[in-house]
Amino acid sequence: MNLSFAQRRLQVCVGSGGVGKTTLAATIALAGAAEGKKTLVCTIDPAKRLGSALGLGSLGNVEAEVPPERLRAAGIAPKGRLFAMMLDLKRSWDDLIAAYAKNAEQRDRIYANRYYQQLSSAVAGSQEYVAVEKLYELAEKRDYDLIVLDTPPTVHALDFLDAPKRVLDFLDNDAARWLLTPALTAGKVGLSILGFGGGRLVKGISRFTGLETLRELADFMLSLSGMYDGFKERAAKVKQLLAGPEASFVLVTSPQPLTVDEALFFHEQLGKYALHVGAVIANRVSPPTGAPPEAELARALERVPPELAARLRGALADAETLWRNDHGQIERLERAGLRPLCLARRATDVHDLPELKALAEELARAAP
Repeated sequence: MNLSFAQRRLQVCVGSGGVGKTTLAATIALAGAAEGKKTLVCTIDPAKRLGSALGLGSLGNVEAEVPPERLRAAGIAPKGRLFAMMLDLKRSWDDLIAAYAKNAEQRDRIYANRYYQQLSSAVAGSQEYVAVEKLYELAEKRDYDLIVLDTPPTVHALDFLDAPKRVLDFLDNDAARWLLTPALTAGKVGLSILGFGGGRLVKGISRFTGLETLRELADFMLSLSGMYDGFKERAAKVKQLLAGPEASFVLVTSPQPLTVDEALFFHEQLGKYALHVGAVIANRVSPPTGAPPEAELARALERVPPELAARLRGALADAETLWRNDHGQIERLERAGLRPLCLARRATDVHDLPELKALAEELARAAP
């Protein structure tokens, strides 16, 4: 199961939603464990398929080891160890706040704020930001030989690549602080006596949002005071890690026009960010039909009833159309120099260790 493209310690699986990133992240991790590495796969997939595929049931924010006897029962003789976890976004954000807060009072004030409680879903890029933050923590504080990160589904490549900048811009919004500070100080006195500038703006906005809403938002922004430098420093370290010699990106796509468009753009952006692309995987590719030449096919169909022969011809024609369409999308990737590793379309989703093993072996055969 040696995967030649997955030799770097950190493997980051990226791509559009619905292309099989979670399954392939588990596949790469399984192959690493089989080769003798202490391996961790980390996902934030809400469908929780990873735990089921590994035979672990539900996963949490703490690493859980796949029992060696379960691997052996699936026909896998691992030389290493395999761990898995599902990233708990709320807990991971809590850990970040605790790490950068000046004291327990500041930490608890942020925890209690309604806007902070919605941060993981309300702020664009927060999922991606905390995912790479967790990757940094695991890389720095754990002794894994291989860490595979299954990133959130993205509608657009920049959702992932620009996440740290968007979140940092939100946390360091000086203009918002200037605007909202009077909402904190108004108290029972009311807005009527607030001075020129932010106060008058707040007075106008509050007619639509309510003063209490503004006060809560202002409290959240001010609670972050003094923490931005810590976030910024950490983001720089994360960027350095992802662009360094330990990290490699695995770009996952499928042979559909829109996902190939996204893969081509994502690949271009990874290059602009100076991020190493270890492999491009085209998942769920229709195989050639393997139909015999027409004369041979006609002779074979003479032996079956005409109605059945017509159905067989229709099925072959449909399969041929699928293959031609998929092959055309693969050629688009190849013309762009991406050289994808192609994995065949399966009748059902991968849902257990034997199927993961089979997929890992197929991926190893496809890899150069």
